[in-house]
Amino acid sequence: MPRSLTRCGLFGRSRRGLGSRAVASCPLHNLTYLLVMLWRALLALISAFGLLAGPVNAQEREVGLELVLLADASGSIDAGELAFQRQGYAEAIVDPRVIAAIQNSLYGNIAVTYVEWATNTAVVVDWTIIDGPESAAAFADALAGPARQAFGRNAIGSALLEGKRLIEENDIFAPRGVIDFSGDSIGNSFGPPIEIARDEVLAAGITINALPILRPDDGRRAGSNLEEEYANRIIGGPGAFMVTAENRATFADAVRRKLILEIAGLTPDQMDLAEGD
Repeated sequence: MPRSLTRCGLFGRSRRGLGSRAVASCPLHNLTYLLVMLWRALLALISAFGLLAGPVNAQEREVGLELVLLADASGSIDAGELAFQRQGYAEAIVDPRVIAAIQNSLYGNIAVTYVEWATNTAVVVDWTIIDGPESAAAFADALAGPARQAFGRNAIGSALLEGKRLIEENDIFAPRGVIDFSGDSIGNSFGPPIEIARDEVLAAGITINALPILRPDDGRRAGSNLEEEYANRIIGGPGAFMVTAENRATFADAVRRKLILEIAGLTPDQMDLAEGD
């Protein structure tokens, strides 16, 4: 009987005190051990390749800004006004000045999603990377198609938290995340309080900007100052600001100005100072 097989204990014999060394001294066990190690090395190589491939794919989805456009679709917004808002954003996103701001930014692109909010929220246009006229036009065209899916009363707190979730759970990487909140009231009839939701968003490093939409019968003229409420209770975070849409005629211009500021990372005062120079 071959001595090597006897030392392995394959024929009922064992050597006291060898323990794991007995396995190492056996040619058959050595072969098994080698195969196992080769298999583990192969798995490690596959895993390492996956880790290396991940950042490459992530770089393809890297942008300078993640922007959630949260548009009011509550009960105070009828079908005509809803379409008007979408049209205003569509016109603004394809404006040559907005596209120039995107292309002249550090990354040369941004990621945008358009979401309507009421008691619930509904994504109208999913995350789209915009880097020029063609992608901007595609985003604008997509705004016109979907039917209304957000209904009911105001749930501003829930809308802000949904904007946070959309930024945190996508596959896009950006140094800045911004929620662009627009509305014509400050009511919060459903969901978490505005202050709690706002604090949670800001704690995540996300900036909230606002676009209060004034109406002939809006709260400001009725006694409550909508702009002051938005300034005190909605906006927050690094460089947070507010641009007011005074009426329907100025809505698209207000959206355009706001988009340029957000893309450039400027406040209205900073832009006015830059234009003055």
